[in-house]
Amino acid sequence: MVTVYFTPKSPLSPPQKPSTLRPMTQIRPFTLAVPQTQLDDLNRRLDGARWPERETVDDWSQGVPLSALQDLVAYWRNAYDWRKCEARLNALGQFVTEVDGLDIHFLHIRSPHADAAPLILTHGWPGSIVEFLDCIGPLTDPTAHGGRAEDAFHLVIPSLPGYGFSAKPERAGWNVERIGRGWAVLMERLGYDRYFAQGGDWGAIVTTAMGSQAPAGLAGLHVNMPMARRMKEDFIDPGPEAQAAIAAGEHYQRYESGYSAQQRTRPQTIGYALVDSPVGLAAWIYEKMMTWTDNAGAPEDALSRDTILDNIMLYWLSASGASAARLYWESFGGIGDAPPVTVPSGVSNFPKEIIKSPREWAERTYHNLVYWNDAEKGGHFAAWEQPGLFVEEVRACFALMR
Repeated sequence: MVTVYFTPKSPLSPPQKPSTLRPMTQIRPFTLAVPQTQLDDLNRRLDGARWPERETVDDWSQGVPLSALQDLVAYWRNAYDWRKCEARLNALGQFVTEVDGLDIHFLHIRSPHADAAPLILTHGWPGSIVEFLDCIGPLTDPTAHGGRAEDAFHLVIPSLPGYGFSAKPERAGWNVERIGRGWAVLMERLGYDRYFAQGGDWGAIVTTAMGSQAPAGLAGLHVNMPMARRMKEDFIDPGPEAQAAIAAGEHYQRYESGYSAQQRTRPQTIGYALVDSPVGLAAWIYEKMMTWTDNAGAPEDALSRDTILDNIMLYWLSASGASAARLYWESFGGIGDAPPVTVPSGVSNFPKEIIKSPREWAERTYHNLVYWNDAEKGGHFAAWEQPGLFVEEVRACFALMR
């Protein structure tokens, strides 16, 4: 397992009163220090990979092509440097705290601007906190990145339960609604009595669940994959926008949803391969870097090879392939059943998003939709692919709610 050291409190962490806090409610600084033996074991597994024959087509229609995955694995084995990512995460400010009986790992980066607005950012699958790393500087210190001081945010970026270095639930029950309630506890514990929430993929679903729950401190939310409520009449003589959304949904169901069917029905079964084989894990994730990003024919058009591997490493080092997949089993049945969101909400649509929603559909979920915009480029991993555009969207949305 990964070695973690708890170090003295960072000066950026909010003040607490130790005498009034039980140990389980304390914010514990977290330092990541992966033993070299783990990296050596990874290299041995990569060296000993047993490869299948190549695909019988000349594209990605059967999955990740053999040559593409072998190139990625060769880079992983011979050129990639995990220690750079490890140092970057340690420099940002990592913490752990127990929420509802489970240790939650999170980044906490406070802005140098005292009036910054607190914002919790939630990732999805097969992403991680890595998705947001290039947005942290512009969001927390806008004046250093061409922005205004009034656009500043204090950032809280948690790892979902069972993802990265958050603990793995040992019992059923950690669905998106419970995570949403947990995030509200986390923000309150950090001393934030008014804050915003943002997310994409599972992060969008968790953020929407928070909006439905409307905890006292939540002042507004923004998503880049809105949870729309479709109705039978939407499929009768649809307009151009609805036609595009219906076509995208049909494409997703036919060609892109196999991973989801497996993870929502038998996450434990696929988990053995994902935890045991780094090549299998890489293929499972790398495919989505191709089919879900706004690229010109290769994943690396949208995301650097190093950051793709940083993300894969967070799954590999934490052995979280099974526990991350289990969120699908936990949550799929209840998606769409939550009460509508009445807190101020915003939506940014990126053109290569896998699931599209006309505004009319989204408004059935978000009853107080104050921001809606179509970005010029980008895909499912908006913050990761287009950090500059993502920052602009977040700033513009929450400027209407501050």
